[in-house]
Amino acid sequence: MASEILVIEDDPGIARIVRLYLERDGHAVTTASDGVAGLNAARADPPDLIVLDLMLPRLDGMSVCRALREESDVPIIMATARVHEDDRLAGLDLGADDYIVKPFSPRELAARVRAVLRRTSRRPPAEPGLVEFDGIAIDFETQTVLRGNEKPSLTPTEFRLLSMLASQPGRPFSRDQIIDGVFGYDFDGYDRTVDVHIANLRRKIEPDVRKPRYVQTVHGVGYRFGDA
Repeated sequence: MASEILVIEDDPGIARIVRLYLERDGHAVTTASDGVAGLNAARADPPDLIVLDLMLPRLDGMSVCRALREESDVPIIMATARVHEDDRLAGLDLGADDYIVKPFSPRELAARVRAVLRRTSRRPPAEPGLVEFDGIAIDFETQTVLRGNEKPSLTPTEFRLLSMLASQPGRPFSRDQIIDGVFGYDFDGYDRTVDVHIANLRRKIEPDVRKPRYVQTVHGVGYRFGDA
């Protein structure tokens, strides 16, 4: 089944070639040339994935990403010409699922789109139907989380991360294991990407992010769910 992709890109040449490559992969592609138009398009007809340029007229990519994350868990790949690590991490910190640095190969972008769609459409690996721990309930069947009377809204990547950790409470997972299990072997990431997603997850589910109750750091190893 074809996926619907929204490409928000102000350079018509880049938008045209990205559209061509994604359509060759069988996707239905819509384009928008500025941030306001892109945000409106995403709201009017929610796509399966968004390719979002960082530097956009009228409304920049960071603002678009922030607005979308307040109302949607649509997978987002952020395209940025900024090469500094902190700039790339800023996009992930806002909830982007992946990033690609300009200038990029359209074939690489198409591969990243396939990878993100695979990992966000896959159900988590076989898990118990429900995990309850110290005030939090994780339902693997409906992919929802309940903490007290609150229902945090997690992105697909954040839920996959939580489900991996919670599937074996107390077991430490290394960053490499998390990258392999959550992002997939074809994810061209690095350790700090995991840390950013962990920080986002903690902000949504932890009563006190300074003293994590659920997602705990295992120094020198990685992370675990709950106490050992």
